[in-house]
Amino acid sequence: MAKKLNSVVGIDIGSRSIKVAEIRSQGRDVVVTALGIIDTPEGAVDHTGIYNSDAVANALKQALSSSGVSVGQAVATIAGQASVLVRTLEVPKMNPNELREHMQWEINRNIPFSESTVVSDYRVVDEGAEGAQNMDVVMAISPQSAIETLMACVKKAGKQLFAIDVEPLGLARSVFTSYGDEFDNQTVCLVDIGHKTTSINIYRNGKLLMPRQVPLGGELLTKSIADGLGVSGPEAEEIKRNQADASQVSAGGAATQQFTAYNPFAEAGEGGAPEAGGESAAPVPAADANRANAFIVDGLSELAEEARRSIEYFRSKGGEVERIVLCGGGAGLRGLNTYLSNALGLPCDIFDPTRRLQINAKKASEEFVAGHKQEFAVAVGNGLHIMFD
Repeated sequence: MAKKLNSVVGIDIGSRSIKVAEIRSQGRDVVVTALGIIDTPEGAVDHTGIYNSDAVANALKQALSSSGVSVGQAVATIAGQASVLVRTLEVPKMNPNELREHMQWEINRNIPFSESTVVSDYRVVDEGAEGAQNMDVVMAISPQSAIETLMACVKKAGKQLFAIDVEPLGLARSVFTSYGDEFDNQTVCLVDIGHKTTSINIYRNGKLLMPRQVPLGGELLTKSIADGLGVSGPEAEEIKRNQADASQVSAGGAATQQFTAYNPFAEAGEGGAPEAGGESAAPVPAADANRANAFIVDGLSELAEEARRSIEYFRSKGGEVERIVLCGGGAGLRGLNTYLSNALGLPCDIFDPTRRLQINAKKASEEFVAGHKQEFAVAVGNGLHIMFD
């Protein structure tokens, strides 16, 4: 029987940043004792997976140290289009031996990688109601080389890898732990917007019903601003974070007329951007905000369309989605929840993985946690492994 841990550090290695969350259990209570984030080394990780394990390990080690992580065991996510396939299947009800044989057949016929040596696992996520003929199973397949690369990163960073997880299941734990009360018996679409990819996963009562990943993320909006304004990537990122406002883009894909037309001679401070998600925001010159909004129209429309495709596919299978929640670094775009709510006709809010958790992270200020909490959803979900498995 596997050792039961009462503390672990959840690790989320993304193409733009690496996040760590130290989780401890105190009875039935969950305490977050460390949170840290650091930029991913340039070119070390992309949407397909980890390319430079040494660079990632060094950055991870720095994030662990600077955030005050002290536990030795880690749970990390395997991610990337060339690193893992996660899929849910509806299969006839069968006994464990029959299911093992059936899933081996499913895994063999679903391997999408050129590499022949793979690691796979599966789990029954919904046995169905009494008398039901089918049950839902989630399976994950990963090339052996991707697993070894992730293990090497964690080991070089000074931690022992206790478990390897996949993003949709880590997020399922976070959804259930932080919102089990509010989302009780509701079907929720959680959109995790990363730098290069976006995960669109559908859950009900903490159970994964449908996972999907699409190759677009916050980088698309940044690049659109950079190309449109003729500025560098870092400058475009700052403009996106501080000036753009998705709520001022209509669901039909056009910037609204609430801002004045661009005037290169406008005085700084004329006009201003509305508050984002109910939180206070610094005044932004109307002309600058309008310019930024004009260049993110297409990217926002594409993101909304991918979410719509996922929801409509789920509906075609007899399901229904009742709300959308956003997490990931891309969820920090001002007004994005308002835009998606208007575009998709569903309530849309920002996901807070720290909700209902005790926060005792001595090296993370309240301001830091408030400003970055949506980015820690996967890392916290990985850390919650000790409360479920």
